[in-house]
Amino acid sequence: MKQLPVVAIREGVIFPNTETILTFGRKKSVTAINAAFHFHQEAVFLTQKSYRDTDPGGNDLYQTGTLGIVQQTLQTNGDTNALVKGVKRVKVERWIDNDEYLLAEVSEVPDVIEKTTELEAAAKYLTGLFQRAVNMGKPVEYFIMMRMMRMMGAQDPAELADQVASSLDLETVKKQEILEITSVRERLDAVRKYLDHEIKILEIEKNIDVKTREKMDKSMKEAVLRERMRTIKKELGEEEDTDTEVSELRKRLKAKELPKEARDRVEKELKKLDKLHAYNPERGYLTGWIETVLDLPWTERSPNDIKIENAKQILDADHYGLEEVKERILEHLAVLQLKKKRDKKDSAEQPTILCFVGPPGVGKTSIGRSIAKALGRKFVKMSLGGIRDEAEIRGHRRTYVGAMPGRIIQGMKTAGTINPVFMLDEVDKVGADYRGDPSAALLEVLDPEQNGVFEDHYIDMPYNLSEVFFITTANILETIPPALYDRLEIIRFSGYTELEKFHIGKDHLLAKTIDVNGLSKDQIDVPAVTLKKIISGYTREAGVRNLERELSKIMRKVAREISENKFSFRVVSTALLPKYLGPVRFTGTIADERDDVGMSTGLAWTQAGGDILFIEVSVVPGRGNLTLTGQLGDVMKESCRAALSYVRSRWQDLGLEKNFYQNIDIHIHVPEGAVPKDGPSAGVAITTGLVSALTGKATRKDTAMTGEVTLRGRVLEIGGIKEKVIAAHRAGIKRVILPESNRRNMDKVPDEVKKEVKFFFTKHMDQVLKLAMVSQQQEK
Repeated sequence: MKQLPVVAIREGVIFPNTETILTFGRKKSVTAINAAFHFHQEAVFLTQKSYRDTDPGGNDLYQTGTLGIVQQTLQTNGDTNALVKGVKRVKVERWIDNDEYLLAEVSEVPDVIEKTTELEAAAKYLTGLFQRAVNMGKPVEYFIMMRMMRMMGAQDPAELADQVASSLDLETVKKQEILEITSVRERLDAVRKYLDHEIKILEIEKNIDVKTREKMDKSMKEAVLRERMRTIKKELGEEEDTDTEVSELRKRLKAKELPKEARDRVEKELKKLDKLHAYNPERGYLTGWIETVLDLPWTERSPNDIKIENAKQILDADHYGLEEVKERILEHLAVLQLKKKRDKKDSAEQPTILCFVGPPGVGKTSIGRSIAKALGRKFVKMSLGGIRDEAEIRGHRRTYVGAMPGRIIQGMKTAGTINPVFMLDEVDKVGADYRGDPSAALLEVLDPEQNGVFEDHYIDMPYNLSEVFFITTANILETIPPALYDRLEIIRFSGYTELEKFHIGKDHLLAKTIDVNGLSKDQIDVPAVTLKKIISGYTREAGVRNLERELSKIMRKVAREISENKFSFRVVSTALLPKYLGPVRFTGTIADERDDVGMSTGLAWTQAGGDILFIEVSVVPGRGNLTLTGQLGDVMKESCRAALSYVRSRWQDLGLEKNFYQNIDIHIHVPEGAVPKDGPSAGVAITTGLVSALTGKATRKDTAMTGEVTLRGRVLEIGGIKEKVIAAHRAGIKRVILPESNRRNMDKVPDEVKKEVKFFFTKHMDQVLKLAMVSQQQEK
């Protein structure tokens, strides 16, 4: 046994019979190297179990290592470089305390050699395998190569295994495993296995390299031949393109009428495309860009024949009701017609952008189609709902992989003309995030002063959108950005009355659903009484989408019965509706069945149209607390507090005690708690319900009300009168209380509603309470 300094190696393993240069920077390692010269230049080299340890101790090192001779040292840049020759395997028997460097008592681990023909054969096979790996390009250190050259023909199996093992590209753990194998035969087998794996990888890399070179050589050959052919054609005076794809694009360019700037750009890109060989990835990008430009309409336009009488007939034939909307559209078309005559052009710049605002299913999109039909133009619809990336509008730069034009340019390509009717649907649902603000990009699209030179990032040159008839749609206006809202002229769509729904169903939806479901008028008949029952008993909405769904459901079931040969003609009576649509979902009215205390009926307006709102007020013993439930917004909560303040200020007039509120808790609840509610227009209904609960007087079940209330009891003007009144009529309400300031809005209320609902206009809460509360005579 010997006592020798120990040098810790972060990564790698020193094998016996090998020479290598090591670099040391840690103090203990440098001290151990210097101390080796006092031990006949001998030191033990042990590998760390974890390379992250900066100051390893004895337990942090593998216990089997290599005794090496430090032949030479050299100081460079503060580090110590040492030429080390491995001598033999050793094993740590005992660690010796030493503060300056690691010191251990080690014993030799002799090789187990059984000299057999199998061992000799294994050594020769490994030698040949190593030569093959070197010939295939395996990198080998200079010292190992020189020693292997000297060993050729007189291989020592143990030394051969160590030399090849030191050259393997293995993890430190696996090299340590080889170092600890004492049987030379087993060591040869382990080294051979790893060397075989490396040779397979080298073969794969070589095959890839050969194929790549062949492909490159072929591409270069094709490029040279193509260039020579082009030169020969030029000398012969032949203009024909050798590339059929480029030739086709040139023919399309020649036949296409383009602005000068666009034509020059396409010709420039075609020349660049002609010089690229078939395998160049840029070729696909260029071809896609050129085809997009050539597919776009630059001068192609529809006749744009504006005839007001023809447009009126089409709008009336396609849509029942919506008189105010159709009137405004005809005015807009008249302006376009006059500008066209004045300017003597095929088209004219539109004076503004229309924005159709209303609940879902009221015909906003179908009106747009009718406008296109009346003008004889193409119709394109683009949905903006949920868009958050500006590139959806402006497109991507061509430098990006998978770049494509924005939706505006794609829509123009679909239309095939430069003057289509272009509908931008759900403009109120455009979002914004880190990818940009799409609504900002829409400003340029919808501004007549700018859209004549609209630039899509993909096309990267001006495109004329000034002749496009843009129409936008929205459910609500509040979420439209102010800058965009300023460019729009608002046309409001209200909900339909039951009479209007009946005519829409009879004149339009019945024929549509019969055709869509493969039936004919000779196979099914839906009488008027049945259609009215479907509207009143199975749908309750501002639009007619649910009505269309219910009709389609009937058609599908009848279609199945006809397919099963149960009958050839079916009259859908009201008695069959439960069979086809299930039990009646809605009664004739959703108003309260009886007059009740602490209950009032308000009117609300949402993006789905008008609706009625029940206000419930409960008074219980307490300490003057006010509880508000029903998922109310901040403005509606303020209305509740204002109502309570008004009641407290009028305690004498209402017959209440002066400090009535101190010994009670008041709970105001608006049912359908899952639905958010907000706005000031429920103030009148909240105050009425609160007075009813405190005084014990019931409110009239047939009365609904709307209006904002001040602390002094004044009733202020609110919006959405038409939608709210239609909702009250739909719910079976017979009396509606409105602010006096909203009297001027009654001209927009349908005559059908005016006939069946009685209206009261008030300026103060005193008037409201007299109208809404049940009088003593009524109670008797």
